Amino acid sequence: MNLYDIQIQDISGNEIDLSKFKGKKILFVNVASKCGFTPQYDGLQELYDVYKDKLMIIGVPCNQFGGQESGSLGEIESFCKLNYGVSFLITEKVEVKGENQHDLYKWLTKKEFNRIKNSSVKWNFQKYLIDENGEFINYYYSITKPMSKKILKHLA
Repeated sequence: MNLYDIQIQDISGNEIDLSKFKGKKILFVNVASKCGFTPQYDGLQELYDVYKDKLMIIGVPCNQFGGQESGSLGEIESFCKLNYGVSFLITEKVEVKGENQHDLYKWLTKKEFNRIKNSSVKWNFQKYLIDENGEFINYYYSITKPMSKKILKHLA
């Protein structure tokens, strides 16, 4: 399974062609509106504003952690724009773990697909960084802020 072949829709129900981001790094983040880490939307937007020429951020709403993303897609979209001025890409709501895990998160969390390492999504705002060729770089737990040196060192 190639990352660029995975199908996922944006928050408006349009198919996202991940291959259009070839040549840029991609940071996938499972997001939620009612989480202690929700203020990270500010840092994600800052990261996107500074590096959007070489980085696409894709927020992936998920309601699997404490029911913290229970809103409709319209509510999520409004929340992100009104409260944080989000202009990066937000997808449909998906499951990032378990029996109904979306193919994107199968690829991100399973070494058999990403060829680098296994992981499990522990909470909202866990981050997965992919290089310009669709190759897995690393993942970062929720406590890693978007403007962290751990992430920025890959964007220099």
